[in-house]
Amino acid sequence: MSHITSQEPVVAIVVAAGSGIRLGGEVPKALRLLDGRPLVGWSLESLAAGGVSEAVVVIADGLQDAFGRALQDAPLPWRLVTGGATRQESVARGLDALPPGDVVLVHDAARPLVPAQVVRAVVDAVRRGAAAVIPVVEVSDTIRQVSQDGSEVVDRGALRAVQTPQGFAREALIASHVAAAGRQYTDDAAVCEAFGYEVVLVPGSREALKITEPYDLAVAEAVLRQR
Repeated sequence: MSHITSQEPVVAIVVAAGSGIRLGGEVPKALRLLDGRPLVGWSLESLAAGGVSEAVVVIADGLQDAFGRALQDAPLPWRLVTGGATRQESVARGLDALPPGDVVLVHDAARPLVPAQVVRAVVDAVRRGAAAVIPVVEVSDTIRQVSQDGSEVVDRGALRAVQTPQGFAREALIASHVAAAGRQYTDDAAVCEAFGYEVVLVPGSREALKITEPYDLAVAEAVLRQR
């Protein structure tokens, strides 16, 4: 691993192109309101608090005006990019539009309340030399693996749930996405791992929950009240 010694800005790609079918409602998930603010606005605030200087927000085509209104009070500069057919293609388009920065974070707009200390931990790990970094939390539920012959309990002690933002050395992420063209991976860390880069884990947070269903919005509201 080589250390990143420059102090170029930390930049982020925020993936906000999902429709949010399971969440319901008449607007895309990233535009749903949490305590009166769109999820994407919370996400940019969380990233800025953790040291991100500028963001590229990847959205579905035709929603430029709606996202422009949603982000008018964002605490950092941003630009909008139209996403692709898959999340991987959307991130690749975000990469093409990135401003200068040696550390790149990729974050889901559906995780609006990621604590600043998690963002900083990801950035710090990349600056210390990691090519790919992911925040994780321990799995608290009992997990069973299902097969044609039935099911069996999986040792959850060795399992971790992956969150975002995931952090990358810029050149490693770009090179991996170029090499991955035509193949699909579960997330950007998996893209880098497939092409020889080690993935480093840092502690995540239960507060960085992903908003998928109406119940998750209620939990996020409770997190805000506790804060």
